[in-house]
Amino acid sequence: MRIQGVYPPIATPFDERGHLNCKALAANIQRWDETGLNGYVIAGSNGENVLLDADEIITAVRGVRRAAASGKLVIAGTGCQSTAATIRLTCAVADVGADAALVMTPSFYSVEMTDAALLHHYEAVADASPLPILIYNVPKFTHLNISPAVVARLAEHDKIIGVKDSAGDVSQLVELIRLCPSDFDVLIGNAGAYLEGLVAGAAGGILAVANVAPYECVAIWRLVRDGRYDEARETHVRVMPAARAVTSQYGVPGLKAALDLLGYYGGAPRLPLLPLDQLARDDIRNILTEAGLLA
Repeated sequence: MRIQGVYPPIATPFDERGHLNCKALAANIQRWDETGLNGYVIAGSNGENVLLDADEIITAVRGVRRAAASGKLVIAGTGCQSTAATIRLTCAVADVGADAALVMTPSFYSVEMTDAALLHHYEAVADASPLPILIYNVPKFTHLNISPAVVARLAEHDKIIGVKDSAGDVSQLVELIRLCPSDFDVLIGNAGAYLEGLVAGAAGGILAVANVAPYECVAIWRLVRDGRYDEARETHVRVMPAARAVTSQYGVPGLKAALDLLGYYGGAPRLPLLPLDQLARDDIRNILTEAGLLA
């Protein structure tokens, strides 16, 4: 199995009572289906993974599988702090139609997450998993960076098929591509590194900005694949302010506000995250407009 192209780590919609809004989720998927995206990541960082319980993740995966067009890959975020819980959730999402699992590095006991501990964790998950596994490296949230050398060792496991690297370090992406087998997919999780990472040989991106600029993210991937680097660079530069707005600048509340402005269902984030005030929403509207994403 290969995981190539562009995948948004989709926002998780909640209703006014704070419950998972399955109807809004399906409507968003049906709109995204028309944009050229290769599939969807459910319960990633931008999907408020740590604020969801296991049953909600399973329900969301089931809903996306039912709503998504044939051929779209469904990838579920199943990384938990314990190896046992990660295995249980991975098996559960397999039963409702997930194609692969995205497993974030456990990080609460970060000092003890040595190379040996991470190797043992991922190998145990992969041994028990009915699904292919993607390693998820996101130092911004975990304060832990899994090294390319460890990823390359894990790439030898037949169930571990790729990595989403969100460190934003192009040199690290290059090292991953250099060390790992050619059929091991390196996916970029940071918009700032997207263009350079693709040029270096990455397989695609799992990008928050693909929620709000799916056509543009897909276009960059296709343009690089076709060797049209100047056009890819122009598009990348244009959407970068929007990428910053829905990640480092305003985070998940900003992503959801941007989706609302673009006619998707964003809604409120789950507490303790707070929705944006009107000033911030106006700023996001201006950023989306300047990026050519909002008329």
